[in-house]
Amino acid sequence: MDQPPPVPLATIYALFFRIGLFSFGGQLTSWIHREVVLVRGWMSNEEFLSGLALSQILPGVNSTNTAIFVGQRLRGAWGAAAAITAMLTGPFFAVILASVLYKWVVGWDGVQSIMEGVAAVALGMLARMGISAGRGAVKGVAPALAMLVTFVGVGVLRWPMLGVVAVVAPISVLVSYYLGRRHEG
Repeated sequence: MDQPPPVPLATIYALFFRIGLFSFGGQLTSWIHREVVLVRGWMSNEEFLSGLALSQILPGVNSTNTAIFVGQRLRGAWGAAAAITAMLTGPFFAVILASVLYKWVVGWDGVQSIMEGVAAVALGMLARMGISAGRGAVKGVAPALAMLVTFVGVGVLRWPMLGVVAVVAPISVLVSYYLGRRHEG
């Protein structure tokens, strides 16, 4: 079977530059997921979700960690460098420009409403990615239970994410391993 040609570094840069420049209020991972998995098919959903999980437990911002992961998977160290540089280049200049224009922009009618609308869209994209990713990732009772316990612990009870993951992840891995061995034998 033929391997697809490697994704050009310029294409990686252009995609992440656009994502970095035109995204507001965070939640970039849902946009990255849409572009990399659904639109371009550069990665499978499972591969992306594995990278996203790793990106979330590593220090730093999830979206930049995810960009580095995607770039590295597509083109190695140069792909990672292209992705992270692109993610940061547009916002860098946009923030400098916004700080210069700040005193005029704040006074415009409707700016607050625009920002609230953009925030609502970002939350909608995040919810869509969560539902979509959950459907693909849950292949049994153990993963569903681990997802539910993590959601309740972190999202509802507001327990520290690191502590919840440190407890739930090993238990989930052991249960999945045990159930997998039971089905094999």
